Amino acid sequence: MLRKLSISTAVSALAVLAVTGAAGAQDWRLNPAYGGVSLSTGFTPDPYVVNLQSGGSIDASRSIGGNCRGFVANAPDYRLQYSAGSVLPLIISVNSNSDTTLVVNGPDGRWYCDDDGGQGLNPSLRWNTPMSGQYDIYVGTYGDASYRNATLSISELNSY
Repeated sequence: MLRKLSISTAVSALAVLAVTGAAGAQDWRLNPAYGGVSLSTGFTPDPYVVNLQSGGSIDASRSIGGNCRGFVANAPDYRLQYSAGSVLPLIISVNSNSDTTLVVNGPDGRWYCDDDGGQGLNPSLRWNTPMSGQYDIYVGTYGDASYRNATLSISELNSY
């Protein structure tokens, strides 16, 4: 009887966690807070930069999981429509005086995340063979839900 109760309790707890995680997850379908751009391989100027505020109220480690870190908004910060070529990589990175993170929903529907892959505490994601399509970009603040000044960089040449 105790074992049946424990399994039932565990299943109920997992169901609650699944619903809670889905309710707090990022919604890439929402309009991005700082707009968007369409770029094709070989774009200029390179890098394409956007000043924004990192952060949000959602803990990406709980809403997305995996290696995602930082507090991000529900809606994307920025949206990139990218037309890839066959030679150049795509590099999305952030520069900030604060500890920031990067969360990207790629054209394949997968979540890509980085914490300190750039210089210092700056995040950077690199696709050596990038996909064409929509990249929904979230810039997070590591450690708490505060908002910090940051610069988003989209490049085929360099990262921060």
